[in-house]
Amino acid sequence: MKKEHVKLLICPYCHGELDLKIMKDSEDEIIEGTLKCKNCGKEYEIKEGIARMM
Repeated sequence: MKKEHVKLLICPYCHGELDLKIMKDSEDEIIEGTLKCKNCGKEYEIKEGIARMM
């Protein structure tokens, strides 16, 4: 997942803004991490470069 694309994402549940926590990355790619909604608190995993937002 490209770091620049995170700002385009919103929480699929409440449409809130997301906070990014990076666990593992390369130059411009996020390999592992989490996205947490500032509004409802739901967390979404980023694994193997893919945000799992379901």
